[in-house]
Amino acid sequence: MKLSAGCSRVLSGRIAVAAAGLLLAAASVEAKDVKVALTGAEETPAVTTSASGTGTITVNEDKSVSGSIKTQGMKGTAAHIHTGAPGESGPPIITLTQGADGTWTVPAGSKLTDEQYASFKSGKLYVNVHSAEHPPGEIRAQLKP
Repeated sequence: MKLSAGCSRVLSGRIAVAAAGLLLAAASVEAKDVKVALTGAEETPAVTTSASGTGTITVNEDKSVSGSIKTQGMKGTAAHIHTGAPGESGPPIITLTQGADGTWTVPAGSKLTDEQYASFKSGKLYVNVHSAEHPPGEIRAQLKP
């Protein structure tokens, strides 16, 4: 069956629009923006502090990680993303870079392993900020997908 030039253009246009829609839908499912609110109560064991932090950590299906947090009321000495379920401490897997005014950023090119990504999907990653007063961590938040 031969299509006229006009029908062919219309069909091609509809296919292009459908393909663009599928790409857009796929892109929207890939990134998981996780809003975090760090507190001392989330630390293991809990810490009594007036310090806090907020931010967004993004985990993509390709396992790349980006984002930042901003702390208030403390002088942080280090910040990490760790493996560990709520109430559990775990090893650091990504060290955040310290910026000005209590800002901590995930370094460009950070990526999770398959095992770490599975931990993220099951709520077993957290971000915390350490201080001289609380070396194991002063404030923490679970990364809940």
